[in-house]
Amino acid sequence: MSDRYAVLGNPVAHSRSPDIHAAFARQTGQDIEYGRLLCPLDGFEAAVREFAAGGGRGCNVTLPFKFEVPRLAARCSDRARLAGAANTLRFDAAGWFADNTDGIGLVRDIEHGAGVPLAGRRVLLVGAGGAGAGVLGPLLAARPAEVVVANRTLDKAHALVSRHVSWAREHGVRLAASALERPGDAFDVVVNASASSLQGLSSPVPPEVLGAGALAVDLMYGAAAAPFLAWARAAGATARDGLGMLVEQAAESFHIWRGVRPLTAPVLLALCASLAAAP
Repeated sequence: MSDRYAVLGNPVAHSRSPDIHAAFARQTGQDIEYGRLLCPLDGFEAAVREFAAGGGRGCNVTLPFKFEVPRLAARCSDRARLAGAANTLRFDAAGWFADNTDGIGLVRDIEHGAGVPLAGRRVLLVGAGGAGAGVLGPLLAARPAEVVVANRTLDKAHALVSRHVSWAREHGVRLAASALERPGDAFDVVVNASASSLQGLSSPVPPEVLGAGALAVDLMYGAAAAPFLAWARAAGATARDGLGMLVEQAAESFHIWRGVRPLTAPVLLALCASLAAAP
């Protein structure tokens, strides 16, 4: 019988994770079954425990449950502890293990997928919610010169920055919080981790944030990311959606579960082709 995994969330029908992990399994010769599990908004923990009791070996977790994951685990990775949220669970016999692969997925996509090294760059992270919390630690570990966290509610940006001050200092990175209206100018990399794309908005920050030759990344993909990508291109930036990050974070989860690391480039190419051919 195949080892069972799934992505849990609400909503979850749109998730491309089953396609990605099926491709990883074929590539690496791993015998797994990966599905989608819609969880009631007030029943996430019960759904996870039922899946594990039914033979599940691990799961990914998407919105809106990532902040609930760490408390269910006997052990958390440093990444999950720093973020205060997790998107990956492995059901070990000795106790569940939680990790957050979002940030390392983003960093790998920026540095390898887009070919933009982060070391020494100025980075603007837009959004201090769950998505921003998940990626900030690995962004800092890539040793940019500066990271500014901009958020509509300034207190929330300050809280996220405060949690990462020691980590930023350890990696020699200047870290600051800002309001959306005046985050600064001419950043090398702008990452949109806010909910603006889900609201159909082009950008929550002014175009002056984009430096010459900047890379602008939206963590969303498909139609939701289109307005932000168009805004970035109109301002002269290189625009990139979240598909690469999605594949890279999935590869990290796959490695946590199976102990093998799949190649991501062919899976991303196939996923892009599949989405382009969709009506």
